[in-house]
Amino acid sequence: MPVTTLSAMMSAMSVTAAMPAGIPSPSSGVWYIGPIPVRAYALCILTGVFVAVWWSDRRYRARGGRPEVVLDVAIVAVPAGIVGARLYHVLSSPDDYFGPNGDLSRIPQTWLGGLGIWGGIAGGVLAGVLLLRHRGLRVAPLADAVAPTLLVAQAIGRLGNWFNQELYGSPTTLPWGLRIDDAHLPAGSTYPPGTLFHPTFLYEALWNLAGAVLLVWIGRRMVARSGVTGGRLLWIYLMVYTAGRVWIEMLRIDEAETVLGLRLNVWTSIVIFLVGAIGLALVSRRTLSDAIERPGRETGKGRSEDDSAEADSSEDVSPAEPGTAASTAHDGTDE
Repeated sequence: MPVTTLSAMMSAMSVTAAMPAGIPSPSSGVWYIGPIPVRAYALCILTGVFVAVWWSDRRYRARGGRPEVVLDVAIVAVPAGIVGARLYHVLSSPDDYFGPNGDLSRIPQTWLGGLGIWGGIAGGVLAGVLLLRHRGLRVAPLADAVAPTLLVAQAIGRLGNWFNQELYGSPTTLPWGLRIDDAHLPAGSTYPPGTLFHPTFLYEALWNLAGAVLLVWIGRRMVARSGVTGGRLLWIYLMVYTAGRVWIEMLRIDEAETVLGLRLNVWTSIVIFLVGAIGLALVSRRTLSDAIERPGRETGKGRSEDDSAEADSSEDVSPAEPGTAASTAHDGTDE
């Protein structure tokens, strides 16, 4: 083998050996179709929403729900959720927007990242509940249908953080550590070249996918034992998600508001976990039902059928013939 070829191979091997192991970060999180930017973060969010709506619709119809309900709820819940998620992020990271170097113009720029899941859940749930109550439908069946799909949507959405090279964890020597470009390292950091970081986006994505499988399994066990889920899956969802969010959040090194030495999102997750546990306990003690419609609030079709039945019943008893009435009265007197 020529000396020059051997030397080139040795140089290539040395360069490869010098390169840090781990998961590479995407070189770009935005592409352009002419003047129009296509952002990976937005694509991940939209893909997660699409998958959640599609799967929720299948699960809800399997429970006897009408096919248009999930899409109608999504139309109002998704925008409300995005607004709520952005507001939560802005309020929980005020220095980025209201601080000495803050920029208020960044508040509506959701494509740059920064959506707080708790604000998103609160906004989406509120909008969905209001629509369901307006239509006379119960919340529990839809909540149980949606619960595992939310975890899948969140898992897909977390890939957007990977493209943005954000919300990663502390340095690590694990082989699956994440490589971060210098431009995306925390301001003023002095990490040596080749430092790897915990891929918290991947941890949460895997946790959420495992949680979705767990919720589906629990739901089937509930149906096998009692015949209903009765709204319990939503409370279990809160517990499953927050149980993972607590330890994953504690790995992150991005700036965040702290309370008593813990990040605000850690405290929020602890509180939501307790809310889920209390809600599950209270719901489990009540009479469980998977009925789609609220009592006394049947749909238009149901009302027309009931009205027809009542009319037929009244026609059967009210225009009784004189002979029949007399016979009935006579029989009663004999007794």
